[in-house]
Amino acid sequence: METAALVAPITSLEFLQDEFLLTGEGPVLSVYSLQPHPKASVSLSVLQHYRIHGIRPRSQTAVPIQSSTTVIHRHREHDKSSTSKLRFHDLAVFGGKGVRLVRLSMDFHVVEQLHLEVLSPLLELQDWALDARWLSGDEQPLLCVAVAHNAALLLDVVSGNVLAHCSCFEGCLLYSALLLVHESWTDTVLVGGTVFNQLVIWKPGGGKKLSNSGLGAPVERRLSGHSGVIFSISYLQEQGHLASASDDRSVRVWGVGVIGGPGGKCGEMNPTCLRILYGHQARVFSVYLSPDRVFSAGEDGACLVWDLAGGEKVIRTLKCHRAGGIRALAVSDVTGDKRWVATGGADGGVRLWKVDNNEQNNENMNETTDKLTDLKCPNHDPPKVVCILRRKDENMSWGQFVVCTDRAKVYQYSDGKWTTLWQGPPEFYSYCVMSTIPAAVKDSSTTVNLCAVGNLSGSLQVFPTSHPESGVSLTCGSGKIHSVIWQNGKDEVYLLASSAGGLVYRWCIDVRLNENCCVVLSVKSLPSFRLPQCAKCWLTAAVLQLCSETLLWVCGDRRGSLLLFKEGTNTEEQKRDEVLSNRKLVNDKQEAVEKSRMLGKEGGEEEVLQPLSCLFGVHLKYGVTSVCEHQGLLYSSGRDGCVRVFRVNRASPENPEESQQDGSVEKETLQLEVLRVQRACKGMEWVERVLFLESEIPVEKENFEHQWAAEDGEAKEREAKFVIAGFHAAHFVIWDPVRQETLMAVPCGGGHRSWSLWPSHTSIWPGYGALVFIKQGAVLTSQPPGETLDWAEKEGGVAGWSLREAIHGRGIWCVCRLGRIEEFRNDIQTKCDTNMSGNEGCEVGAEKMCWEIVVTGGEDTSLAVLAINPVSGIIRVLSVLTDHISGVRAVTAITRSKEGSKKQTSSLSALLLSAGGRAQIQCYRLVVVWDSQRQSPSCQVVQVASHRLDIQWERRRNRHRTVKLDPETRYVSIEVLEERMDCVFLALSCSDGAVRLFLVNEVKNQIDLLWETFYHQRCVLSVASCSLKEDQTNRSTLLFSAATDGKIAVWHLTKAQFSSTVYSSGAPTPPVPCLDIPAHQSGINSLAVWAEKLGRQEGGCLVTVVSGGDDGQLTVSTVRVQYPEDGKIVGSCHARTLSQAQVESSNQIQLQLLSQTHIPLAHAAPITALKLLSPGLLVSTSSDQRVCLWKVSNTGVSHSGALFSHVADAAGLAVWEEGEGGEEGMTGFATEQVNADCGGKVDPVCQNSDRKGCETTGDTDGMMSSKTSYGSRKKRLKVGWVLVCGQGFQLLRLRSSEMETEKKVKENQPVAVTLKSKH
Repeated sequence: METAALVAPITSLEFLQDEFLLTGEGPVLSVYSLQPHPKASVSLSVLQHYRIHGIRPRSQTAVPIQSSTTVIHRHREHDKSSTSKLRFHDLAVFGGKGVRLVRLSMDFHVVEQLHLEVLSPLLELQDWALDARWLSGDEQPLLCVAVAHNAALLLDVVSGNVLAHCSCFEGCLLYSALLLVHESWTDTVLVGGTVFNQLVIWKPGGGKKLSNSGLGAPVERRLSGHSGVIFSISYLQEQGHLASASDDRSVRVWGVGVIGGPGGKCGEMNPTCLRILYGHQARVFSVYLSPDRVFSAGEDGACLVWDLAGGEKVIRTLKCHRAGGIRALAVSDVTGDKRWVATGGADGGVRLWKVDNNEQNNENMNETTDKLTDLKCPNHDPPKVVCILRRKDENMSWGQFVVCTDRAKVYQYSDGKWTTLWQGPPEFYSYCVMSTIPAAVKDSSTTVNLCAVGNLSGSLQVFPTSHPESGVSLTCGSGKIHSVIWQNGKDEVYLLASSAGGLVYRWCIDVRLNENCCVVLSVKSLPSFRLPQCAKCWLTAAVLQLCSETLLWVCGDRRGSLLLFKEGTNTEEQKRDEVLSNRKLVNDKQEAVEKSRMLGKEGGEEEVLQPLSCLFGVHLKYGVTSVCEHQGLLYSSGRDGCVRVFRVNRASPENPEESQQDGSVEKETLQLEVLRVQRACKGMEWVERVLFLESEIPVEKENFEHQWAAEDGEAKEREAKFVIAGFHAAHFVIWDPVRQETLMAVPCGGGHRSWSLWPSHTSIWPGYGALVFIKQGAVLTSQPPGETLDWAEKEGGVAGWSLREAIHGRGIWCVCRLGRIEEFRNDIQTKCDTNMSGNEGCEVGAEKMCWEIVVTGGEDTSLAVLAINPVSGIIRVLSVLTDHISGVRAVTAITRSKEGSKKQTSSLSALLLSAGGRAQIQCYRLVVVWDSQRQSPSCQVVQVASHRLDIQWERRRNRHRTVKLDPETRYVSIEVLEERMDCVFLALSCSDGAVRLFLVNEVKNQIDLLWETFYHQRCVLSVASCSLKEDQTNRSTLLFSAATDGKIAVWHLTKAQFSSTVYSSGAPTPPVPCLDIPAHQSGINSLAVWAEKLGRQEGGCLVTVVSGGDDGQLTVSTVRVQYPEDGKIVGSCHARTLSQAQVESSNQIQLQLLSQTHIPLAHAAPITALKLLSPGLLVSTSSDQRVCLWKVSNTGVSHSGALFSHVADAAGLAVWEEGEGGEEGMTGFATEQVNADCGGKVDPVCQNSDRKGCETTGDTDGMMSSKTSYGSRKKRLKVGWVLVCGQGFQLLRLRSSEMETEKKVKENQPVAVTLKSKH
């Protein structure tokens, strides 16, 4: 088995001369280049089954390439005739009980070409290594290592010999250690954080000889004060300060004086505590001390920057990681006025910032902006509405606003000055609505801002801000104008004004220049919209969409409804008469109405357009706040705390023949269809708008002109990643639903105020922004006007750089594989780079690579749709679903492939079903395709249905006569029993002791509970099923359920019973189990079931049931299923009554337990998951971090192999197998060749240090060499895949040869260090 992809907590970070960032993830060492922009460069697996906890660089040397060691790992050898030089950095990598020497080399001329090479075997110590430092005085690579039992040793990393070893007289356990070294071993000083909440300082180099031939040293200094264990220690020699981070949520700064250096000084005799810093909400894991600054990171996911000179204040908060906290922290040296800060989280993410060293009192600047600027509106006239003036070009400036006051004065703020644009008449006093838009001047390259102001009496003033005297007056009836909305068209702008009675007046406005080069507005009236009658009947949002050369308007109203209007639809007058001779008369009448409206008159009968489709109250009664369109899909937000993704669906008429006879023009019906709902963060009920993220993958300019399309060439919609803007309590917040973090927060006082966000004209969130709003009669901004806001200002700001994307914030409880899609890369010629392959001049034409699509669910209540490249190890998050209100315990999927197509395609459709806490079931339709523009898989999510037991109980009649369900009931396991064209039957195990059967109807978007049984009377932990099929018409299903009492119940469900539950009018009676199997002494966590047919003479079949429980035991039970005498299973396609089905099944089928086999200690901890990889080959995992292979046969069960997994608290498994012939797999591809195809993007775990040459390995035997694998692509072996999840996940590749035996390679064997005395 070898590792193909890995996501694990980041446990180590180290900067290398402000040029590179070194990270440790599990056993993988990765190098990120910081110049000119942060990016991944190279990676290597070095510590086998240990996690990297520290990386210590040694001083570099420059050596000509002819005299240097040949660097051949994942790149070909350099040309021997080259005169270039390589720069080397030797790295000591340690973690657990392992230490290894690694070399990072780079070319002086081509810095991007980085290479990692292992210089020593893996050295295994006898104790846990906490810290390691290089001695600076010896030419020989000597390393001082501090170990967990308060001891230190001097190690020769090349030979693996321990040259010296010394223990402290106080032999307690250390949680952290800091070594201060100089030129020799005698100068070494160790600072240890003990389990007794103390810091002890002692000298390993000054130890005395003990009776047992070892060395011992006394404690020189002792620092007490913490009330918890100490996780991290940092020392600043210039000031003689020592900082410690503790379990008690505090950081303490001590004045200890000089420690270490020549002679090994131990500091002052009576060290004192100078500062106690409280600011974290959980344990503090890391601390870094610098002059006037302290950096601390903890379990709350925040990195705090403290100003020691300014009174122990937090001047900066970098909060980015999800639950689980920050496990690693690195701070670079100051370069100029800025420094790098990197954090690694338990979620597997790596973030990078640039922090200004001169910041003062800017607490939480990345998340909350407390520096508000008052623009001081003139004349003490209270402002009512504020809008940002914008330009159509992207390089717009920040600092131009318009404000309308209570006295109908419109002011413009620009360059720090207020100027009056327009003074309204008295009818505009006390109330006004205002909106602005940038508009292009026709036949000119200039752009002007148009402003519209409405009042209580239906008057509307429209004027350009550059030429207010060129404005026009419009009339919207005689009632109050509730809202004014601008919308950009192709060559013009549209103005919508919502008036009394649900009428929405519309105009098309062109901006031109007259002979005197003055701006002139040309206004054309359009038919009005009629909103559905309700209490709050006015428009709040609108967007224009071009759909197949048809202009569609999608609008939102104050009642929370979404409406669809079609431009140019037949009006009410025209619908009564469709004769062509009468259309000319109606058009003449329309022109008369438009002229009268432009003149402000009420003469003539106005034309009104009715909505074609209406989603009434979809955003509840609080109203729709925004509607926008992006890449073919529509997004709406509302004050219900939700964002809805929907589209315009074209449906064919129900009776096309009748419509043709009537002469109707319409051949299809346009309807609004909601695809899914995205909730904002908890407490954010007022969502204002949606902002789309900038594309993370660069796309060539010519690709922008083409509509994204699938294989069939038809235009398809693609959901984009977006952020949510709205109000959370008293703050205006930008929330990222994928990363689950706040990007910006401004203390504006909450909703019910006028505001405007910059930049907003493109609906794109570039990662930075500013807010202008009105609060208590003042116009305030979050950033001073005139400041340049761009990406350079964002360095280290809102979210920094995401070097590695996080997956889940907490543990992953379940995983499910959907299938595989193909990536088609049409590369004419791909040359293998020197740092990627050992082949020269490799040419690859039109190569196809595959992506595995998996879904994970976890404790953080979210589902993540992931795409994994099993060859390069790259992992991409396609979508995050946050509809569950509690943890997701189980997930399964039904994938339907194209009939008759054996090859992989670039699209995949699956029905996803998830279940978890609060007895909640969610159903989605996922469509995953290959996006050729973004060069990445893309996922479209459609919400099908949801179900909760407590909601169903609330809808029951006479519910007061029944016992209310426990709200804490959770679903533990899910199993698909039968799949039909229109519905799916599900069985779920429940914590309240029930087994429940559900029916999922995708057509009706409905999930129904069919029956439930409380047979177990205990928590049911797992369910599994097995199909018994004699022919196409006679089949049945065996359902297996296991509970905490260690027993397995077997239920026989026939096809007639499934039909009866669907067609029966009353509540069906649940079946009775036909067999009980005692298997374990405690709870059974997982089941694996398969059937094997017997011969015709014997009849029936054998069903094998494998179970794993809390007792660590693996039990294999064999059940004999005997069919009736005629050899057919009971059941037919026709519906029967339930009683008949039960009688027949009980009388004509027999189950008998034939044998049982027990393996008492299959794992050293409870078995959490079992999966069947292939007939007779079983995979199991446990919290002991082992993945085991078992061969099950008629003769018994045998252990086939095991692998130590880097995933802690393993909870779920997904396994699949590729067939021979290579139609599905990329398994024969060498990583070197694929990396060349990927443009050098390599995931860390794809490279391993334990082989020589161009061969790469995982944890045991590795891939074939590039030449062998590339030449034998047509003859590929059978390959199995195992995906284990827990605190992260790991994808393992299992080859057919490795299924037979586990091979051991000499190079993989660690070297035990030995103590060598000096003479």
